[in-house]
Amino acid sequence: MKRILRLGVNIDHVATIRNARGGPDPDPVRAASLAARAGADGITAHLREDRRHITDNDITRLTGEIDLPLNFEMAATDEMLAIALRHNPHAACLVPEKREERTTEGGLNVAGGFDKLKPFADRLGDAGIRVSLFVEPDPAQLDAAVRLGAPVVELHTGSYANLKGRAREAELGRLRAAAAHCDGLGLECHAGHGLTFDNVVPVASIPQVVELNIGHFLIGEAIFGGLDSTIKRMRALMDKARANAQGEQSA
Repeated sequence: MKRILRLGVNIDHVATIRNARGGPDPDPVRAASLAARAGADGITAHLREDRRHITDNDITRLTGEIDLPLNFEMAATDEMLAIALRHNPHAACLVPEKREERTTEGGLNVAGGFDKLKPFADRLGDAGIRVSLFVEPDPAQLDAAVRLGAPVVELHTGSYANLKGRAREAELGRLRAAAAHCDGLGLECHAGHGLTFDNVVPVASIPQVVELNIGHFLIGEAIFGGLDSTIKRMRALMDKARANAQGEQSA
């Protein structure tokens, strides 16, 4: 079965640059609008406890001004649950969050934190918000996601992105196996973290993955080539990789 590969663009770090000066520019909502015109299929934004990049007003504007589906990344806290329920985004991706980390480090421990996470997944699901879990490519975590009732997981590709040579190939093998396991469980499989022009093709070639979420690299690369052309180039790499993979399967 052929699966379309969607691109979700994370606009967090447009807000990081804005917040460095404390003014209104650059505007992450404008970036989301540009991303939509350049071929993005969705927008991702992570509202952190300390509001280091995306702010509450950004979420309000994104839900009111952008037509693309919003993937609201959030920690499993009462504060973030209330915000998600108030704005009713298309999806809410539960992620681990530590105050001292620079970016999300590793996947959510669904198996170990099942009892804590279950009420959040239930409340979000009951509100019609699609629940996603950011996890390591580990069968135990995927099995726990099914028990939790989440329809979607996003595989953490950070380790793959940071490794080299045989170690990277081994991690890619874990991602492929996890994506296949998702398929067997009936989970929709997404992937993201640390993906670039140089490493996206092998991940985009995994047939069970239906969405890639990419942010930091796209925003950084846009400094040199513009956001429109950067997203279009990423979109082209993803599409070519998926087409080649599907061609090999049907050959």
